[in-house]
Amino acid sequence: MVYSELVRTFEEVLSIQELIKKPLTSVPECYVQQQCHNQPALFPDETLSQELPTISLRKLIHGEDTELELQKLDSACRDWGFFQLVEHGISPAVLKTLKDEVEGFFMLPLEEKMKYKVLPGDVEGYGAVIRSDDTKLDWGDRLFFKTNPRSIRKPHLLPQLPSSFRSVLELYINEVQDLGMRIMGLLGEALKIEKRELEVFEDGIQNLRMTYYPPCPEPELVMGLSAHSDASGITILNQMNGVNGLQIKKDGAWIPVNVISDALVVNIGDILEIMSNGAYKSVEHRATVNSEKERISIAMFYLPKLESEIGPAVSLTNPENPPLFKTTGVDKYVEDYFTRKLDGKSYLERMRISDQNLSI
Repeated sequence: MVYSELVRTFEEVLSIQELIKKPLTSVPECYVQQQCHNQPALFPDETLSQELPTISLRKLIHGEDTELELQKLDSACRDWGFFQLVEHGISPAVLKTLKDEVEGFFMLPLEEKMKYKVLPGDVEGYGAVIRSDDTKLDWGDRLFFKTNPRSIRKPHLLPQLPSSFRSVLELYINEVQDLGMRIMGLLGEALKIEKRELEVFEDGIQNLRMTYYPPCPEPELVMGLSAHSDASGITILNQMNGVNGLQIKKDGAWIPVNVISDALVVNIGDILEIMSNGAYKSVEHRATVNSEKERISIAMFYLPKLESEIGPAVSLTNPENPPLFKTTGVDKYVEDYFTRKLDGKSYLERMRISDQNLSI
């Protein structure tokens, strides 16, 4: 593909909302990922789904059932790598206002959203990230940016959002930031990792991604978000408008997930699989779309400080349980992850210590 064709393709795929304003007789080839839908599914009928394990934050921190709830949390992370969190303490009013503001942002005219477009060579901003001319694109419009540390925020993104949107988004970011650190502490307690080893997450990197998945005339040909595991320690997903689409890979099959109302979905990322030395597994997941209703989600990703290192926790390794993963700097880890396309757990496998080289 020549440069001019690549530029034209970028303009055409910047907003799927704009694309579907024109009558579509077929899905453009750059979105077709039909082979993904041919992979084994636990429920061939997409109307069937399964609820993730449900954990109550209130029970984890108050009352007589804290130990039992912590055991449930540990089991969910070992068996599923995902759970839905209820009684999480984030105000329903904040969630409702945020939903309205996110919907309002994606309904803005394209020229308004272009103020936040992804710049060449970057991944932050509004629009698709095209890493090569053979990239298969996801059926979703996204806005992605770093929120923490505040010093690395791009001045043309979050600080320039419409004031009402920025106000509730800042409130949500602060509340979910605190929630994420509380969850990390509880996971460390369940794993029996020494507290000092989790200090790398304090004031660490936090990224936020908002995604609007428009209806698709041929949903069986596309993927809203390609299969991948997250680079994070944990991710907190807010499925904002109650439309399902999340699928996780369990026992080699794709499971459509039913998220209960007002629950947040938490999943283990690659970094926590590394730090737990494989006790907790990051799980491949993806997002599908449908032909009738848009789906809107907002995800917060928690990573350690950029200047820190990640590797199996020393408190969890010994001669009987040797390190399974290499140790590396977070800066290199993040740079390598974001220069690769989403491809299952391929990047995590690069971190695994081979049988031929068991030393770090």
